Amino acid sequence: MKREQFIELPRITDRRGTLSFIEAGNQIPFPIASVCWKYGSQYNDCDIYKARDKVIVALSGSFTFLLDNGKDERRCILNNPAQALYIPSIMSCRLEGFSANSIYLVISSASSPAGLPGETEKNQLKTFSVEDCTLIKFPLIQNSAENIPFDIKRIFYIYDIPPEQTRGMHAHKYCHEVLVATSGSFQVELDDGTSKKNIVLDRPDHGLYIPPGIWATETEYSSGTVCLALASDVYDAENYIHTYSEFKKYRQHEN
Repeated sequence: MKREQFIELPRITDRRGTLSFIEAGNQIPFPIASVCWKYGSQYNDCDIYKARDKVIVALSGSFTFLLDNGKDERRCILNNPAQALYIPSIMSCRLEGFSANSIYLVISSASSPAGLPGETEKNQLKTFSVEDCTLIKFPLIQNSAENIPFDIKRIFYIYDIPPEQTRGMHAHKYCHEVLVATSGSFQVELDDGTSKKNIVLDRPDHGLYIPPGIWATETEYSSGTVCLALASDVYDAENYIHTYSEFKKYRQHEN
């Protein structure tokens, strides 16, 4: 794609809230090299991603971006979490205006062409415990997803979450994830079949790493919470363990 364009993203809504997602090679036409989340009042120079294709999503609030291809300028407004703005590397991008308490997500390509990342090595996984579920500190200024132990192939985020809802309640066979509270807070209950622990996420500069084989449940969402998830694999129904009895058997290597 040589021009900027809006991309309609999946929007999955039920009584627990709304989920939208982006996958490399599907909703966006490039492998994901970097991901960061920014606040309108915090940081506004999108041209830090010069020479890269990028996709921008308004996780909350409204943003106005000025795009310039060297010949003409165009203003684009982002205010829908289920809509992304694709900006090719030939265009410059500058944030011009934003609403209060607004957050936007920036997904960018590598500075040089590369193929899509390969699939996670499913046959070389170790057995993880809740002690492997650790907090990762991100750079505060940019909140960029650095220091995570996998390549990102899928990004999803949950928003418009009603009070007293519970999400998650499943485990992955081979997918690694990092969860971030980009706004608001929530609690994550972790279970490896033997031990359990709870972690509260309430800071956008910290993410919770959850490796495969961990049963995770998200509860205690505060008002206005946006939960961002970075995953090592695109969606695969065979990757999910949906019942706790199945999970216990899986952990005991009885499946």
